[in-house]
Amino acid sequence: MDITVTTPALLFPAISLLLLAYTNRFLALGARIRQLHDMYCENGGQHLRDQIDSLKKRVVLIRNMQAMGVFSLFLCVVCMFVLFAGQVFVGKLLFGASLVMLMLSLTWSMREIYISVQALNIHLSDLEEAAPKTPGQNS
Repeated sequence: MDITVTTPALLFPAISLLLLAYTNRFLALGARIRQLHDMYCENGGQHLRDQIDSLKKRVVLIRNMQAMGVFSLFLCVVCMFVLFAGQVFVGKLLFGASLVMLMLSLTWSMREIYISVQALNIHLSDLEEAAPKTPGQNS
């Protein structure tokens, strides 16, 4: 496989968009944590506690997603410098490492999405418990 300086540059737009998406998730998560914290301090409740525990896990995952995304971008830049210097084999290794970091970031993103869906289900369970039963509904 031939690799040139432009090969790692192909990842720049993808990684930049991923980092933007991760940052947006982090900001939304921060707002939700503040909201749930206030609600928990006022009312308490196991459902709120479960959601807060879920958010704590998600914050760690988003931190890891962002770190791996940044590291992937960094390796792409280093790869470009190395290729520019004529070190094709080292450039290939760095580009491969960059792809591995990107895959880790995406894997953690999938895990965070899974936990996010679980948190939404916890939130919806409040509605299911509070909803009045209609005639003909099975328990």
